Amino acid sequence: MPDPTPSPAAPDSSAESLIKYPSRFPIKVMGAKADGFVEAITSIARQFDPQFDAATVELRDSKAGNYLGITITINATSREQLDELYRTLSTHPMVKIVL
Repeated sequence: MPDPTPSPAAPDSSAESLIKYPSRFPIKVMGAKADGFVEAITSIARQFDPQFDAATVELRDSKAGNYLGITITINATSREQLDELYRTLSTHPMVKIVL
């Protein structure tokens, strides 16, 4: 006899996102403080947001000055865009962490 209790529903991939698109979305990137790091990150940001304004970039040195935190704020248009941007940033050789 089949079990009469319903099984838990599988997560719905079309579930509504907590982020409303389009929206301004900040992303923090950490890496070693090195020549070309900021330019590499802003270049990636422009690939995913052609209107990205590099003047909005925020920089923060680590306490010892060996690492640099970069906050970029992009115009997020979809979950797919954000996922691919995170993947691209995370796999860049100069990047240690993406938040």
